Amino acid sequence: MQDVTHDSFSSAHLSPRHDLKPSSLATVSAGPGLGPSPTDLLRRLRARGAGDPVTHVERVPARAGVPAPWPTWAPTELRTAFAGRGVVAPWRHQAEAANLAYDGGHVVVATGTASGKSLAYQLPALATLLADPRATVLYLAPTKALAADQLRAVTALELEGVRPACYDGDTPRAEREWIRRHSRFVLTNPDMLHHGILPGHAQWSGFLRRLAYVVIDECHTYRGVFGSHVAHVLRRLRRQCARFGATPVFVLASATSGDPATAAGRLTGLPVTAVTEDASPRGGVTFALWEPPLLPPDSSAASSLAPAQAAGGHDDMPDLVQVRRSALRETADLLADTVAEGVRTLAFVRSRKGAEVVAASARRALDDAVPGLGDRVAAYRGGYLREERRELERALLEGDLLGLASTNALELGVDLIGLDAVLICGYPGTRASLWQQAGRAGRSGQEALAVLVARDDPLDTYLVHHPEAIFGAPVEATVLDPANPYVLAPQLACAAVEAPLTPADLALFGDGAKEAIDELVAAGALRQRPTGWYWRHRERPEVDLRGEGGAPVAVVESATGRLLGTVDGGSSHFLLHPGAVYLHQGVSYVVDELDLADGCALVHVEEPDWSTHARDVTDLSVVSLRSYVDAGPVGMFLGEVDVTSQVVSYQRRRIATGEVIDTRPLDLPTRELRTVAVWFTLSPQSLALAGVQPADVPGALHAAEHAAIGLLPLMATCDRWDIGGLSTAVHPDTEAPTVFVYDGHPGGAGFAERAYGTASAWLRATRDAIAECGCETGCPSCVQSPKCGNGNNPLSKPDAIRVLDVVLANLPA
Repeated sequence: MQDVTHDSFSSAHLSPRHDLKPSSLATVSAGPGLGPSPTDLLRRLRARGAGDPVTHVERVPARAGVPAPWPTWAPTELRTAFAGRGVVAPWRHQAEAANLAYDGGHVVVATGTASGKSLAYQLPALATLLADPRATVLYLAPTKALAADQLRAVTALELEGVRPACYDGDTPRAEREWIRRHSRFVLTNPDMLHHGILPGHAQWSGFLRRLAYVVIDECHTYRGVFGSHVAHVLRRLRRQCARFGATPVFVLASATSGDPATAAGRLTGLPVTAVTEDASPRGGVTFALWEPPLLPPDSSAASSLAPAQAAGGHDDMPDLVQVRRSALRETADLLADTVAEGVRTLAFVRSRKGAEVVAASARRALDDAVPGLGDRVAAYRGGYLREERRELERALLEGDLLGLASTNALELGVDLIGLDAVLICGYPGTRASLWQQAGRAGRSGQEALAVLVARDDPLDTYLVHHPEAIFGAPVEATVLDPANPYVLAPQLACAAVEAPLTPADLALFGDGAKEAIDELVAAGALRQRPTGWYWRHRERPEVDLRGEGGAPVAVVESATGRLLGTVDGGSSHFLLHPGAVYLHQGVSYVVDELDLADGCALVHVEEPDWSTHARDVTDLSVVSLRSYVDAGPVGMFLGEVDVTSQVVSYQRRRIATGEVIDTRPLDLPTRELRTVAVWFTLSPQSLALAGVQPADVPGALHAAEHAAIGLLPLMATCDRWDIGGLSTAVHPDTEAPTVFVYDGHPGGAGFAERAYGTASAWLRATRDAIAECGCETGCPSCVQSPKCGNGNNPLSKPDAIRVLDVVLANLPA
């Protein structure tokens, strides 16, 4: 078997352990708002175990707000409505953004969490709706929960004639016609705009003809290939509005990010002014970095870690290993403790399964202490039915729930007023997401507690011991590339279905549009006529904005036929394989059958004393070569590759101990991704001359691969989550030590081509970033990756520099 390290372009699947024990719960307080202060709460949490798990406490000070007068154009009716909701006057940044938008300028307000960005777009939009009874507003949110939250906020203002309504996949068909004809404030998402509204533009002609504002909420989430697709969906929207004589103003809201004006301009294709000076008041935040304690050396832990260690190339693993208590166990206990204190708490967990485990474990611990108290805790994640999601949101907002374990579905600006604490189970991957999640607490200006619970891996460990990497570093910039030809061509095809493309459209869709149209004509998708380019086929092109890996799989209870929820197609092999334990709101089910053809998994209720953990194998093979550079001992290549992955087995592990009971084989189909990759090879002799020992080659290549993926956005305007990598000491197709970096999208996304074209500059920047980093053995700033499929193991920072020195010494500039 090859000694291969592989980094998937998608997030790794979490493998939680369920063996939670009830924590020493305090006496339950009378209710929310009566619990201890954040400082006292943290002190109590720290005192409940042996040793102090807190490695750092950062105090984010409170800040006074700077109000501004209401704009003179804001009607009295609107001011009164806002006053009735507690808004006496806008903050300065809200008024500044609102004035810019009302004057016809495109604007992005990029301020901190809970800074009231919604007022900045609600104020000009609603004022226009009240002044012009024919005007309309379109609001776009990346999640249904956020759109539903905004609907509640606008509806609560009780403004006559606005008629706000959500139009998404959950909207009953009987209501859709009414919304098209009568709603003047439509809340939807980019997917529905792409699949429903724009293809049916004739039915929406009245709405689009009168469209005054387009609001794009949480626009920093539109990054990478998804963001590039959304950028062209917005251009298609602008095109249809122009055909009906409308030129709407775009108002965008973003979390704090690097260069928001440039990112918003790239997203909309318009000049955008940024408002970034946050004038809102902020309650103080106590932010703790929490490292779970070490567990005693245990042979069962060693056996459960052995496969992962071996995959990383460690042949000298000791018989006994000491590991830390899992972040899931620690987060579940902390959630139970805070709820027992009467503290309203939101726990963010990276996976759907993890959220279910944390909620179920916290419920058990609470019920052991006070029967019935566990009912105050629930899980929230994608895949729930609409009714369940709305009920959970209501219960949390109204205080019926004290604790919620959620995926990042609640990371965005849902107004969760009154939360006192946020627990973050594992670093979410970016500082922007970390601060977004931490900002869910303290929404009413009160003091709040945020705790980052570290997972037992090098990335999280580094962060909790180097707080400057969190609290002293800038937030990342949003990255997208509308000129990506693999995004541009299918989006132009969608536009051609909606209306024939004309030469005047080329400027709207930007650089590369003419070349992409010519390729579509050559492929037979478009027909050129004197009046433009026409779509030739009866059916519409299938374009998936999010690239989630296929249609969702329905989870159905065998005995009753009841639909429990859905799982996205990309995760179904891991979460719904035969024999898998599936959790839904604390109830445990076991999968009887997975029918991928029909998109259905049949399950039955069962409470086994074991959990399941799917295992997959991934391989990469070279399909064809587009171009290469022969540089003596070094080769640089560009070509098509097949990335194959297959879930081949699953482990059953004791919930109480984590002991591996057995490994059972699975017969699931292989998944193939044909994409484009750039790769370089080195001769073993050149590595030996550079001082890289044979045993250190896997770690050297792996570290170089991580850093190269991290630096590629400098050259390719991509996101590291859109690309993957694989490194191996000897690859069968190259017969040499090789590092691959590939696009994580079918057919490629253009990133590998750009990497190949700028190889010297790209790898020079990679080498410099590693060498200039002040760490000794490697850290997230250089060679560690937040999405490594091998747990950032093995890695050799000094040998990675030697590898890149060899490449750069031989590769032509």
